[in-house]
Amino acid sequence: MSQPKTALLGVGLMGRPMALNLMRGDVPLTVWNRSADKCVGLENQGITVANSAPEAVADAGVVISMVADGAITQTLVNACRAALRTDAVWIDMSSTKPADARAVAEDLAAQGVGFVDAPVSGGTKGAEQATLAIMAGGTPETFARVAPVLGLMGRPVRVGPVGAGQLAKLANQAIVATTIGAVAEAMLLLEEGGADPAAVRDALKGGFADSTILQQHGARMTNRDFDPGGLSRLQVKDLNNALEEAASVSLHLPMTEQVRARFQRYVDDLDGGERDHSGLYEELRDLNGISS
Repeated sequence: MSQPKTALLGVGLMGRPMALNLMRGDVPLTVWNRSADKCVGLENQGITVANSAPEAVADAGVVISMVADGAITQTLVNACRAALRTDAVWIDMSSTKPADARAVAEDLAAQGVGFVDAPVSGGTKGAEQATLAIMAGGTPETFARVAPVLGLMGRPVRVGPVGAGQLAKLANQAIVATTIGAVAEAMLLLEEGGADPAAVRDALKGGFADSTILQQHGARMTNRDFDPGGLSRLQVKDLNNALEEAASVSLHLPMTEQVRARFQRYVDDLDGGERDHSGLYEELRDLNGISS
């Protein structure tokens, strides 16, 4: 079966490798990015680069947005409205709020356009390797239409109606953030106590404490490699959204609140907003009065 003509809006750290994987899956692909320099080199890969978002989505059966937040997604929907095919499906793979997803879905439905919220987990490595965890919210029928395209970027699972994908991502981000905090404490204890952190990570493989975060971000912490895969400022945004959603159902999430405060400190006081979220290790060292 041939793949539908697809538009991808947003080719940053995550969007660019996702675009390359779609191209490898023989998807007829047009991309657009607000900063045109992010698109440099994609035309050499057989990908069409549009000069505007409406130009990109024209005649596309599937539109994918991969941007920073729900406000930008809504702005793109507004800008592209007149150019959208009435039988198209818009997939928002950004990390937003469940309410944002439901509002966009209702907006698009008024002109016959389907919608799936499909945020991802796995970072830039998962995007490059097409192994992203894709949490999708939408009707079974709409999800089935776009599952083949999503499958070229990772493992899509429908987790419920529109908005459920974003709720799953907020839960994911709470797990990621608190685990980063725990791994940072473990790595600092090992370093300051005189053990070899790399050897300990190897020893823990396959045990209850093992995780992708332990292995990948634990190594980042030891090597002081905080070039961004997942930006700390976006981690703060996601944690704020998670806590807002929790408050809406009268829940108190103390671990999430505590780690959000630490990420906020890292961003505000230590200029860590553009560093990888594993850089919370730097915040922990500073908290303990230890220079990096």
